[in-house]
Amino acid sequence: MTYLATHAARVAGLLGAHVVLVLVSLAVALAIAVPLGILAARNERAGALILGVTGVVYTIPSLALLALLVAVLGLGQLTAIVALVAYAQMILVRGVVAGLRGVDPALVDAARGLGFTPRESLLRVEFPAALPVVLGGVRVATVSLVALATVAAWINAGGLGVLLFEGIGTNNPDKIFAGALAAAGLAIAADLLLRGAERAVRT
Repeated sequence: MTYLATHAARVAGLLGAHVVLVLVSLAVALAIAVPLGILAARNERAGALILGVTGVVYTIPSLALLALLVAVLGLGQLTAIVALVAYAQMILVRGVVAGLRGVDPALVDAARGLGFTPRESLLRVEFPAALPVVLGGVRVATVSLVALATVAAWINAGGLGVLLFEGIGTNNPDKIFAGALAAAGLAIAADLLLRGAERAVRT
């Protein structure tokens, strides 16, 4: 707490960088995962392949994946974003698939009966009905990204992990505690915010 009080400006700057890293990664991940999830929900063969590949990527240790990407992309935020996007895919894609496959078939039949095209049915009926489950996946993915982004400091991507690695390197428990507390607070705040959004959509 002493370090947080005496270095508030630096911690705030690292927190801001951490938030940006997570939000950019999440936005890119969603742009990829939603179409993949829709395809996986519509086509069982494609779904098995997509879910299998994303599952394999998720099992790779974060440091190992970062090391592999550094060899290709070098150090910095781009490498961290690519890694975070890759890790988020399994959670996000599974959320989309579970949400769409859980939609009441009667709703789909009613939409078709009203003359909706498959695309209109997806956008106006199925996806809105699946949104609570999709948001649940987004919530889990966001909290996971907050945690994984701390490791990104190892490749000079910034964020709260800087405090953790500096603290470990210099045997400074205050820095370690400050980084861990800030990261935990961010994860809890993100979870509460998205949990509220998920409940609002369900009502």
